[in-house]
Amino acid sequence: MTRETMIGVIGGSGLYEIDGLQDAKWVELSTPWGAPSDAIFTGTLNGLPMAFLPRHGRGHVHSPSSVPYRANIDALKQLGVTDIISVSACGSFREEMAPGDFVVVDQFIDRTFAREKSFFGEGCVAHVSVAHPTCSRLSEACFEAGKAQGVKMHNGGTYLAMEGPQFSTIAESKMYRESWGCDVIGMTNMPEAKLAREAEICYASLAMITDYDSWHPDHGEVDITDIIKTLMGNADNARGLVARLPEILDAKRNACEQGCDSALEHAILTAPEKRDAELVANLNTVAGRVLNR
Repeated sequence: MTRETMIGVIGGSGLYEIDGLQDAKWVELSTPWGAPSDAIFTGTLNGLPMAFLPRHGRGHVHSPSSVPYRANIDALKQLGVTDIISVSACGSFREEMAPGDFVVVDQFIDRTFAREKSFFGEGCVAHVSVAHPTCSRLSEACFEAGKAQGVKMHNGGTYLAMEGPQFSTIAESKMYRESWGCDVIGMTNMPEAKLAREAEICYASLAMITDYDSWHPDHGEVDITDIIKTLMGNADNARGLVARLPEILDAKRNACEQGCDSALEHAILTAPEKRDAELVANLNTVAGRVLNR
């Protein structure tokens, strides 16, 4: 079965708008999980529907811990988004992954602890697989678009999601790099990727490197002024990369071969007669495909 493609871009630090959308407008939405980070900027880009959501809100009002991740994913699904491109700033644990480079993330280690990580819970229990937490088809499209944009791209990498808002100690940075084998570190891709999977939306993570975290002997601790300077260049490249996606992604798409858009098919374990009616109602947008049949 084919579906109409709609790209959703979640913009991170430094990326608060997308240029070039036709018939553009800001849309206010409400969700059972509260208000999203901001209104959502919708329109078409080269004929392909697109929705842009600034993760931290315009003016950067949300910290990584206070971002309403569930509301953001629910709101994007309400609009019909089929494919989410997550754009976020990150630090690097690898010499060859330098500030200004982009990494198409394919794995995560989740060290966050102060966030709601699932739409499901008591009264409607579900377990989805996140063994492969990003969509390989969508990730490949981002990699191709980045190369066409002239950005130095790295195809694959493990993202350590920390709670923040502080940056790492040197000891933590060395542990994540040397013992855990992580490639980049950030504060926002979790639980975002998990929630996108629960909502059956394909998800790709585009990590924009701003610094070497605090492990690098020649760069010292993270300097916020250097980060902001690199962010501005990264944001320009990210906008250019996103603008190239309609050339790569088809307007109509088949079911995801990886199964991202059918992740709930056998995931809900609570018997129908035992399900909490209020929670089920709240789940209508993200899980109505399986709950309402």
